[in-house]
Amino acid sequence: MLDRINSSADLKKLTPEDLPQLAEDIRNYVVTSVSRTGGHLASNLGVVELTLALHYQYEFPPDQLVWDVSHQSYIHKLLTGRRDRFTTLRQYGGLAGFTKRAESDADPFGAGHASTSISAALGLAEARDLLGQKRHVIAVIGDGALTGGLSFEGLNNAGARKRDLLVILNDNSMSISPNVGAISRYLTTMLTDQSYNKIRDDIWRFIGRLKRAEKIRSAVSYFEAQVKGLLVPGVVFERLGFRYFGPIDGHDLPLLLKTLGQMKELTGPRLLHVITQKGKGYEPAEKDATKFHGVGAFNKVTGIAEPTGDLPAFTTVFGKKMVELAAREPKLTAITAAMAPGTGLTEFAQKFPDRFYDVGIAEQHAVCFAAGLAAGGAKPVCAIYSTFLQRAYDQIIHDVALQKLPVVFCIDRGGLVGEDGPTHHGAFDISYLRAVPNMTVAAPADGDELEQMLEYAVTHRIGPVAIRYPRGMIPYPVGSRPGRFEWGRWEVLNGGADLAIIATGAMVPICRTVVEALHAQGVNASLINGRFIKPLDTEALQEIAERFDRVVTVEENSINGGLGSAVLEYFDIIEFRGRLLRLALPDRFIQHGSRERLLQEIGLDEEGIIRSIETILKPKRPLWNVLHLKRNGRKPADEKPAETPMQEVAPSQDGEDGETM
Repeated sequence: MLDRINSSADLKKLTPEDLPQLAEDIRNYVVTSVSRTGGHLASNLGVVELTLALHYQYEFPPDQLVWDVSHQSYIHKLLTGRRDRFTTLRQYGGLAGFTKRAESDADPFGAGHASTSISAALGLAEARDLLGQKRHVIAVIGDGALTGGLSFEGLNNAGARKRDLLVILNDNSMSISPNVGAISRYLTTMLTDQSYNKIRDDIWRFIGRLKRAEKIRSAVSYFEAQVKGLLVPGVVFERLGFRYFGPIDGHDLPLLLKTLGQMKELTGPRLLHVITQKGKGYEPAEKDATKFHGVGAFNKVTGIAEPTGDLPAFTTVFGKKMVELAAREPKLTAITAAMAPGTGLTEFAQKFPDRFYDVGIAEQHAVCFAAGLAAGGAKPVCAIYSTFLQRAYDQIIHDVALQKLPVVFCIDRGGLVGEDGPTHHGAFDISYLRAVPNMTVAAPADGDELEQMLEYAVTHRIGPVAIRYPRGMIPYPVGSRPGRFEWGRWEVLNGGADLAIIATGAMVPICRTVVEALHAQGVNASLINGRFIKPLDTEALQEIAERFDRVVTVEENSINGGLGSAVLEYFDIIEFRGRLLRLALPDRFIQHGSRERLLQEIGLDEEGIIRSIETILKPKRPLWNVLHLKRNGRKPADEKPAETPMQEVAPSQDGEDGETM
């Protein structure tokens, strides 16, 4: 049946009795596809029936459906003309893993972060009424997203505005890690209240002794559902101006169809509370929804992930070092925003539960809370993905840096994250943190540096410190390249006289290969590990300016405001007269695809960096051929160079200040 569905209109050609079989087909299709491409599995399996019911009762478009986070929109994509491209999900040039306005008219609002759906849907509803249009606007938000303050700001405003808006609360007691906080407990415990259930059981046993017990019990069950739905969970939403309905079984298709059909005829702000199970219908995901929240390719039969390599990820190294430090530092605490497994803190949480804080999807609170811990004498380490830390920028400035509090920010997923795309790339953290006074910004090139930076920052309490590292594996085993580590100082990895390459973070191992290829062509480059971006190692930079007339900076951060910009600013102060080439992420949002493919596209792989360096070296033959010859034993075919995300600063003809090209 799925092959015949390309729109909500096509779905309506089926009978309601056909939908359970379609739901089963969709689950099998999604599990098979995601096992090959990777993606968000458990959350999508949990909303199959809900998505079908919504599309059966509404028409998208013209009706508008806003998914919170939107990682659970795969079934929505299948039902809106994107089935034929579904095998390209999260692949370079293929379908995005989240809703995307440019991808389909059925996606009225793009998302990637949590708690945005209600505010966005209210905006769509206001625009509809302002323009005199007729359509339904629906927001689907998970209970985990209710831990974010933005969701309550949206609820408060929507309830006050009294616009025609339907909010569906998808309650599965999970966000990514199990939900925490008062709101989640409220929504969960209202179904398991001991006093209520004791009274219910007593009445149930008493009814069993009466005539016509089954009919009476049926009536009592109905009354129970109505009273519990009306008086217990809905109070907070009623107070915010919403008419509350539920909770109902989010996997009961007939009930969903009936309820949505009835609510469609109502007006004003309404909230439907549905109970679903993450991973529904696929046993491995049902048993471990956290593991199957976001997965790479895996064996569909066993549920076992494909091997990713012999070396651990930066995240794993961070997690192990935190456990080691906590054993020695009784004041050390760890904070995460609903991402304990993703940030590597699962073992820490198990061994030091009294010093571990999962604050829910509430990054602003996480940072302000960390500031309070630091002000009280604790040693807080706040582990948050780069893209999510952006949400707490005001707290970083006002609550941490202004007071010079010793909060350590361990920023995971710095740089390109691959298949999750532009909502999740950590493209801006160096830029936005470098602008903050009192802040130290560091980027380790390997596991040893990550451990050394973390230990120093925790031990010395020198004010706010940000340590950013990528999603991928460490390039060398921990302990194999300890080097000479000195806080605030750069490291010379390779000496040379022709030009200087200053690389930082994940670009350092790549630039090692670049230096080898240059050397094979007779170009001797000096490679410097620029592991501290703020403050700069001005002593090393002064020496570089005196020794070299050609300098290259390489970073996996936006070209605006990153390491290259910092070097350019310093060179301007000392009136450097050489040529500076800045290589970084271009000034645009980068789409999804494997990290390797994206680096190739923007010219930050080995060959792209060499091509860019050619522009200031003018060699006799293309240097990037050397890399191909070394790898493949043959000369590559001519091809169009990849995009070069660079800006070169060179002296003008009259010796005045350089121009940016």
